[in-house]
Amino acid sequence: NTDYTPGTWRRTDVHLENPEYHTRWYFKYFLGKVHQNYVGTDAEKNPFFLSVVLSDQNNQRVPQYRAILWRKTGSQKICLPYSPTKTLSVKSILSAMNLDKFEKGPREILNPEIQKDLLVLEEQEGSVNFKFGVLYAKDGQLTDDEMFSNETGSEGFQKLLNLLGDTITLKGWAGYRGGLDTRNDTTGIHSIYTVYQGHEIMFHVSTMLPYSKENKQQVERKRHIGNDIVTIVFQEGEESSSSFKPSMIRSHFTHIFALVRYNKQNDSYRLKIFSEESVPLFGPPLPSPPVFTDHHEFRDFMLVKLINGEKATLETPTFAQKRQRTLDMLIRSLYQDLMPDLHKNMLNRRSFSDVLPESPKSARKKEEARQAEFVRVGQALKLKTIVRGDAPTSLATTGVCRKEPWESQCFSSNFPYEAACSDSWGQSLLISTDAGVLLLDEGQTPVPVFDKTLPVKQMHVLEAQDLLITRADKGKDARLFVFRLNAIKKGLKEKQLVKTKYDCRENKLEKTKGCHLYAINTHHSTELRIVVAIRNKLLLITRKLNRFDSLTSVSIVTSYSESPMEDFQYIREICLSDPPVVMTLVDGPTGENDNMICVAYRHQFDLVNESTGEIYRLHHVETSRVNFVAAIDVYEDGEAGLLLCYNYICYYKKVCPFNGGSPVVHPSASDFHFSWNQVPNAIVCAFPYILAFTVDSIEIRLVVNGNLVHTAVVPELQLVASRSDIFFISAAVNAASNNSSKDTSSHSSPQTPTAQEMPVLSTPLEDEAQYKHLYKIPLSNLVGRSIERPLKSPMIAKVITTPTSCIVSAIPVAHSLSLSRMEIKEIASRTRKELLGLKADSCPNKTEGLQKNRKLSRKPVKREPHQGAVRSTSSDRILPGSFESEHEEQRHYSTSSDPDTTLNVEEGQPLTSPFQLTASLDEDVVDLK
Repeated sequence: NTDYTPGTWRRTDVHLENPEYHTRWYFKYFLGKVHQNYVGTDAEKNPFFLSVVLSDQNNQRVPQYRAILWRKTGSQKICLPYSPTKTLSVKSILSAMNLDKFEKGPREILNPEIQKDLLVLEEQEGSVNFKFGVLYAKDGQLTDDEMFSNETGSEGFQKLLNLLGDTITLKGWAGYRGGLDTRNDTTGIHSIYTVYQGHEIMFHVSTMLPYSKENKQQVERKRHIGNDIVTIVFQEGEESSSSFKPSMIRSHFTHIFALVRYNKQNDSYRLKIFSEESVPLFGPPLPSPPVFTDHHEFRDFMLVKLINGEKATLETPTFAQKRQRTLDMLIRSLYQDLMPDLHKNMLNRRSFSDVLPESPKSARKKEEARQAEFVRVGQALKLKTIVRGDAPTSLATTGVCRKEPWESQCFSSNFPYEAACSDSWGQSLLISTDAGVLLLDEGQTPVPVFDKTLPVKQMHVLEAQDLLITRADKGKDARLFVFRLNAIKKGLKEKQLVKTKYDCRENKLEKTKGCHLYAINTHHSTELRIVVAIRNKLLLITRKLNRFDSLTSVSIVTSYSESPMEDFQYIREICLSDPPVVMTLVDGPTGENDNMICVAYRHQFDLVNESTGEIYRLHHVETSRVNFVAAIDVYEDGEAGLLLCYNYICYYKKVCPFNGGSPVVHPSASDFHFSWNQVPNAIVCAFPYILAFTVDSIEIRLVVNGNLVHTAVVPELQLVASRSDIFFISAAVNAASNNSSKDTSSHSSPQTPTAQEMPVLSTPLEDEAQYKHLYKIPLSNLVGRSIERPLKSPMIAKVITTPTSCIVSAIPVAHSLSLSRMEIKEIASRTRKELLGLKADSCPNKTEGLQKNRKLSRKPVKREPHQGAVRSTSSDRILPGSFESEHEEQRHYSTSSDPDTTLNVEEGQPLTSPFQLTASLDEDVVDLK
């Protein structure tokens, strides 16, 4: 890090947000394929449309339903699991989308022309092509009239244009024209054009648009650039000279300016972003300092930033209200046109049956003919859309290639066990299986630690405290067991016999009999707290730290008595109305009688005061069925907040400050939420990403705004560990399906079958191994920017745990990635300042007040990281394989940054991933390079 120079490191967080390959579902998965469409009106008499298709998930032998609900507020997309024995009804799909009450129930639309109308609705969500303004400003020019009056640009400006794209002749141009005249040269002779990750981009260059000596305002130039949402301003001059300000440009339409300066001495570009206040957060965050010596990296970064910026601008009230009015008008008009046909056609009675109905034998041929015509019309429409350039089909790009941070590597191939839970121990994995608890190292033979008579359902490895905490057995026999890690290592070194449940009888934690769930706090600076759930009773247990622990940075292995049981003390019991399903400990700002427990049961999340036992309602879930996933403890400016995860929803609630032990739940202005496409079984937060693990996919979004970045198809997926590196088990996939999606023809996905048909899916190869594989996503790849950034003044030295070597090579020998709470707060504070455009060493009170007010008006909220490799995961759950981990989440505003801190991200090693990207130009190959 000390040898860092700007531009020499490789970004790992430059991604298009909500990429079309994952969001334009109707074009990709429905159009030109047999699917079903329904129409109805909700309880408020607003019409809606529903589209349902059964398809193979990206050629991975994972059939699933995809459903799109079209309403005036926009489209809602979800995936639902496919079962050959249980078909879904229309009403059950709508119920999963929180639409249970109707004025008129859904009825099927059989007319194939409906595909054209639904495609128009989808295109209202935003274009796949973009037009950006490029304005040249000489040194000292401070008004838009002066800037727009420049007839030619400098050598540096021309160099930037050559970097952005190719110079094309407008007359006769057949590609995307961005509103320019391609017939009569009325908007200039040449322009700059490029294709980036499937998006055609036309640049409106001020010096290439028509110039008028008589018109000082250069209306013809302003007509195009002034109506662009995003404008690049290239400014000549030294850094010390007068800089550009957005107020210099008179435009009600431009919401984002990208200020570019070129330094000829070191051949570098400096970038500064100005964003109108109403624009939601968008990435990627600017490096610090925002200087790029690698020109291709600069081009990549700026194009992604501008595309993400324009997409974010479409969510501002100005554009969102306009889009909502347009959608409302289109949906109502389409509804009025369809209603006469629906009353005539008696076949619509089947719309109340299953989504996949069995056609009567007498109507079989007629139905087959209708489906053939449906497919023909859809495929013709798809081709027409591609030719018109309005489809996300081409991934041609001129960007640099790089590995994605979520790419995994195979940790253990042909893993023959069923896993219940696990946790990282240094570079190794301690995993509970049906064969007992094993210590597993990459490429090594598993080493048994406990035999299968001790069935462990939940575990935490606390290396700094030399503790292994487990919940073992089930029902009335379930107990918490506590072990010394040093004792386990010693036993492995001396090749002692594998421990049985009988051998562990002295390690039982008293009063924990019958526990079905437990949770620990994520910060151990003062004390370790454990909350054990025994039916509807909570038992609070603490372990006081030795007074030397906070003064030294050495391992605290010898600070306690030989028996770990003697270190714990029982504080109190708290009774709840119901047994908790999810439980998370929330640390108070002072740690003195203000710690809380978040519990989820029935249809609600509650906060329980650890000191008084008082219970406060945090959030009530309105849906009829609730699948609780997690409650993630997050922080903003040292104040507590919780990310509540249930069903498809992640909902943020701010819970601060605590007044006299009573939490004040902040007003809804600070709340925000986003939805997943599939119901997650577990959620892991590793800034800047939040990952949802479902039964067959990993959905990756950004923490700062919830925007989708990538969906990785991973068949038969099970997350097993996430407190440090992320470990998951997946079914083996053959070479053909190991690549990213290749859905290029209507035959690659199964058509919607009748009740007597099954999806045409590829079958496993006969010689394909039946074992599953264990994969690892290194934490350093995901959160490298956060944990590798050097601190100017570390508050507390890191604890480095290096277990002694033993005969088993799988024993961990790795540095701990955990940071102190003060260190993490400093990282979060500095990151927030650099992304708000503030110096790290100065932050005027007035500016802070403005930023705080601005934060409340934003949908997202910044989250501060916690101990534990600067990351967070889902909280403990009843279900095996999902357990508490440590937290880190951050939020920021997307503006210029230039603090004096530096960073360095090392290139990752080649990985073997079950969802590795390819360089193919097939239609749906996800190429985020």
